[in-house]
Amino acid sequence: MATLEELTVEATAEIEAAKPMYKQVNNERLEFTEADYEQAITDLANSKFDEQQYGYIEKRVEAYGALSEQMDMQFKDATNGTTTWVDHVAKVKADFPKPE
Repeated sequence: MATLEELTVEATAEIEAAKPMYKQVNNERLEFTEADYEQAITDLANSKFDEQQYGYIEKRVEAYGALSEQMDMQFKDATNGTTTWVDHVAKVKADFPKPE
């Protein structure tokens, strides 16, 4: 897993490659100032760090599916003696592991 400092180096390279960058101010197109570039680097690095640290949560929520579907799986498992729901949860956790 990358540190915030490593991700800042990566973000710096990406922002440098994207230059020149522009912003719209009062209907006028202006190139980023040095402070704007620094803020863009900070924002991108923080975004990458957040995705690395917490991105698995959103992916798991989507992959788990609706609670009603999960409850239906649990009911069918209890009725049929199967492990569909447990298998499903285990697969989601394996596909999108929590970072160490």
